[in-house]
Amino acid sequence: MDKTDIILVGAPVDCGKRSRGCIMGPDAYRTAGLSDALTELGHHVEDLGNVTLGALPDATHKNDALYKLAENVAWTTALSHAAMEAAPRGMPIFLGGDHALAAGTVAGMAAHAATIEKPLFVLWLDAHTDYHTLDSTTSGNIHGTPVGYFTGRDGFAPFPAVPAPVPPENICMIGLRSVDGAERAALDGTDMQLVDMRAIDEDGIVKPLSAFLDRVNAAGGILHVSLDVDFLDPAVAPAVGTTVPGGATVREAHLVMEMLHDAGCVCSLDLVELNPFLDERGRTASLMVELAASLMGRSVFDRPTHRYT
Repeated sequence: MDKTDIILVGAPVDCGKRSRGCIMGPDAYRTAGLSDALTELGHHVEDLGNVTLGALPDATHKNDALYKLAENVAWTTALSHAAMEAAPRGMPIFLGGDHALAAGTVAGMAAHAATIEKPLFVLWLDAHTDYHTLDSTTSGNIHGTPVGYFTGRDGFAPFPAVPAPVPPENICMIGLRSVDGAERAALDGTDMQLVDMRAIDEDGIVKPLSAFLDRVNAAGGILHVSLDVDFLDPAVAPAVGTTVPGGATVREAHLVMEMLHDAGCVCSLDLVELNPFLDERGRTASLMVELAASLMGRSVFDRPTHRYT
């Protein structure tokens, strides 16, 4: 990956679930030194600040469990526009914010990809598939629905129509270890590449990721990466409200980022579900910054050593 114009876009989305705290995520990444880390690698970094919302739309749905539907619709619209505006100027990094934000960021990047006539691929690094629809979610937490939305599944009104849905076969999910039955049944009918933690334990992380990246480059595609804090094991990244034991190690996560750097096809990045209220002296925010730096060219031997004692 050559030196890049990087555009930081704050997405303080905190309405995709009922637990609060992700609204502080964007500023935690800034405080942890994300801009400086990327600048030191030779990239030009522009911080656009945080996206803000205007008036909320009228939004209703038959599923009474849905939480803050109007706010989620508004964020999806705003972040889709933000992605479409930022992508022609460089590589957007969206600082979250809960994972509901990906409904907007991926939809916007897919629209951008359509304008430049390249297929968009998505690497979903997460413990969860987030493939629910507004009808199928029983929790009502809309951060469990963005993949369902940007792949064009039915049942998302009153959300805006997705102008360029991402084909499921263009998606790879790595790190899965918590998937609801309704999501599993829906995924069975797709060609999505699904890599759970058992597969990683048995065969490693390199082979499935290499196969996916080869497909991206063979198609002349561009790749959006959505990195959820809960992709990582909570022992190393505690600042997330959806902890699931058995996640990726620090070394596995860095290996993924280094492979993405080598592939040279990443066009945009989500950093999501960081809840600083749950962190331990900033250790999770710092780790996520280090992973972003690995994606942008920092080798593992150049990583600074942190002390938490």
